Amino acid sequence: MAESSSAALAVAPIPSSAQISRAEKLVRERFLHEGEDAAVALAAGSPRRIALDAALAELQADAKAKHPSTAWRREFALLLGLERVLSEDEPKLADGTVLSAHQVDALSGTLAALLAAAQAKALNGNGRTAASASPELLASAEIFGPEDVSPGRNGAGAQVDGDAPAAGAEDDDEEELEDDEDLEDEDDEDLGPVQRAAPDEDDDDDDLDDEDLDTGDEDEEDEDVEEEPEAEAEEEPRDWADEDEDDGSLVDQPEDPNAAKRFWFEHATGAGKTVAALGFVEASQTGGVLILTHRRNLVDQFNGELRERGYAKRISKPLLKGEDSSKGPVTVETYQWFVRNAGKISSAYTIVICDEAHTALGEKTSAAIREWTGPIFIGMTATGALIARHVTDLFPTQTSRFDLAQAARRGVIAPLRCVRISPGVGVRTIAKVPLRRGEVDTEFDQDELAKLLDQQPFNLAVANLYKTRFNGVPGVVYAAGVRHAYNLAEAFRAEGIKAQGVSGETPKRELAEILARYERGDIDVLINAQLLAEGWNSPRATVCVHLAPTASKRIYQQRVGRVTRRHPGKEAGLVVDFVHPATKHDDPVVTLHSLLDRDVYRGGAIVVGPVRRGRGRRMRVERRVLPVCAEEERRFAVFERELWRIAVEHLDYGEQHVWAALAGARVAPNGWRRARAMLHFDRTGELKSRFLITAVQRNKNAQLRLRALADIPALRDADTFDTAIDIIGGWPRDERREATKIMLRALVERRIGRRDQANAWIWRLAEYTRDVHEEYAVQRWPETKRLLGLLVNSAGGAHARNARRLIHAARKQDRRLAAALLAAALAHTPEAEEALRGARTRMARKPPALARELLRNFPKRRARGSRRRRKGGSGGSGGSGGSGGGSNGAAPVRSNGAAADGGARQAANDPVVESRTSERAGPSV
Repeated sequence: MAESSSAALAVAPIPSSAQISRAEKLVRERFLHEGEDAAVALAAGSPRRIALDAALAELQADAKAKHPSTAWRREFALLLGLERVLSEDEPKLADGTVLSAHQVDALSGTLAALLAAAQAKALNGNGRTAASASPELLASAEIFGPEDVSPGRNGAGAQVDGDAPAAGAEDDDEEELEDDEDLEDEDDEDLGPVQRAAPDEDDDDDDLDDEDLDTGDEDEEDEDVEEEPEAEAEEEPRDWADEDEDDGSLVDQPEDPNAAKRFWFEHATGAGKTVAALGFVEASQTGGVLILTHRRNLVDQFNGELRERGYAKRISKPLLKGEDSSKGPVTVETYQWFVRNAGKISSAYTIVICDEAHTALGEKTSAAIREWTGPIFIGMTATGALIARHVTDLFPTQTSRFDLAQAARRGVIAPLRCVRISPGVGVRTIAKVPLRRGEVDTEFDQDELAKLLDQQPFNLAVANLYKTRFNGVPGVVYAAGVRHAYNLAEAFRAEGIKAQGVSGETPKRELAEILARYERGDIDVLINAQLLAEGWNSPRATVCVHLAPTASKRIYQQRVGRVTRRHPGKEAGLVVDFVHPATKHDDPVVTLHSLLDRDVYRGGAIVVGPVRRGRGRRMRVERRVLPVCAEEERRFAVFERELWRIAVEHLDYGEQHVWAALAGARVAPNGWRRARAMLHFDRTGELKSRFLITAVQRNKNAQLRLRALADIPALRDADTFDTAIDIIGGWPRDERREATKIMLRALVERRIGRRDQANAWIWRLAEYTRDVHEEYAVQRWPETKRLLGLLVNSAGGAHARNARRLIHAARKQDRRLAAALLAAALAHTPEAEEALRGARTRMARKPPALARELLRNFPKRRARGSRRRRKGGSGGSGGSGGSGGGSNGAAPVRSNGAAADGGARQAANDPVVESRTSERAGPSV
């Protein structure tokens, strides 16, 4: 019979215009929109055609019907209403408020899901099954599985045209009662979708509870919903057992039959979730709308929004069993009320909107939602992505997402700036506070956190900090507990700040007055524990101070949402995190940067949102940045990208060395001073040593390598000095000669290391420049060439004898020539090496004097001096041969025991004169 009905629908002609008009008058929705072709829009099997046929069937059964049945409203009212709203060029509310793009996305996403579900039913041959029976009953029938449903039930489902008129002719309550009796439901009332829960006599709806709904669900005073239908209680364990035994007859049994009618969307706090919810109110002209929220003050807030947006006449008291309305009543209530009245709520509600859907995940609330299979549930939250696994358990289908980052980038909410303030020494043990795992997320132990933070000196310091940085700027401070909030308020008032503490203990009227005073400007700072983290909206709030840290990203985002709403004169929301500036994302404490997964922290800068340069900025922006991501690859990328802007003093010790090495390798001549200044905090000199050694070893600029080499002696670190001497041994000849001069000059001017170390360094440097000293010794004493030739061309015992002969000859010369002879000598055998080492050690009793003598053997620079002499018309005879003609040869230099025939030439070529002259201008590179 079902097959014949489907075939009849496939060839059914399009109803006439008069019939369509009668149906539109009944349901108060349009079946044909302007510019649409009836043959296409009302094609057989389409969701709109199924809705039209169901409406005409109800008119055929009762020609005097003035409103559609409850079953029709639940199945088609929202679908047709969303099509009507979205068919407009600019979808708007009753008062003319135009919906923004992301709000339209939430409506269109839900419409797409409803159309897909309706088309799936049509393809399965069910056609208008839902229009002929209560949705709750259909969901219950599916639980038995396709093999267990009796032919009578199938026939009832297929007889669309027969059942619908009968149902339309009777009262809605009687129709539901008959359907319930057909399915042998134990609930004898008209709704029957949810088990009754005994009302809580001790609960007061008017109290403003500081706890969320999940906590309220676990209250021992509430009477739990313990009763369940006997059939379900018996079948449920058998179902699981049969699944384990691979019973094919129960494999297809749905665990959650109404999951396809529950949707959710995510919109950032301040992006207009309430307006999006009112879009569903606008779409449902005949079906009732039940809005659930987790706090009593939000009920008043929603009702106020309904009045302002033009829906004041639709606001209705809660409708319970036997009460019905086809005028689209809108009721706002709390989740606590919903749980207490489960099973007694009127079937007039076709849509249930769950505000802050993450608070509906408690055991009782989620169970009540799952059991009520009649209406369509729409959850909305700002933190769904953070707990998506939990939200999708209850609301499987996500229809839209518009998160905090997207909203800020598009300018829907205010941009966010952030500054991190390192807590004092007494509160640096926050990481040791234990974590407690809840139903949804993990959070710090609040009692332990309050003991740690609630200290009078700390409270006064925070108050002084707020006055110094944000005096007169309205804000909200989150404390660790109720007592801490009141203590902080006293400390703020002692600093002359208009502050007030609030909590769940604050009476409702007093709280309303305090919030009103805050809006008027009589109060600038509200201090609370968690009361104002959700549901409280004040565009005036600008500063969000996370004095009590949280380990929950959901709670953190809810807090930040208090300062995201735009307001005249508000350039950006300011977020204050009490953590160390270099805190990484893997730290238990949630920060704005870890919430948004940003790589770099820059104090006071825009974290998310467009940067608008101009007036109104209330926070100083720091120049330095810090990598805060936890992954090594991303941190290294930040080092590469922001090397010269990193605040090195806040990095870990190991990363400070990494920075010093990178900086030494990549520093440019124009950034040398800045690089040295960035290590001003290094009192031990280890980082400076790493920077300079890396510059000497890896920097591509030769002048910078020499400059870094000249700065190494200032550290007076023997190991670094020794490493630098090892490095310059591999340099090219000219650079090695310049580097040796720098190191010898350092040994002349400073005492570095022990005397034996200095002695070894001097002779190693002399070895690097052996040709220089040999050239000088040959020039001074021609016999040198013969002695060195004998040493080089001999071997074995003769080599050692020639070495001793050279040493004996050197003893008869002056100190400078003797040092040059020993520096030029090269031993090939251990005996000769031992003889030379002894002679060199005896000569190096005063390392600075020896270094000075070796330094004098280097030829001076003459290019610039010769050029100046030519310009000045100097009468000197060639080069620097005159004793008084050269610029660097004006003063004679004493030489211990110098030969008479070469004294003038030695004085003119003495590089020590150049050294003494250049000392006034600093080291030469």
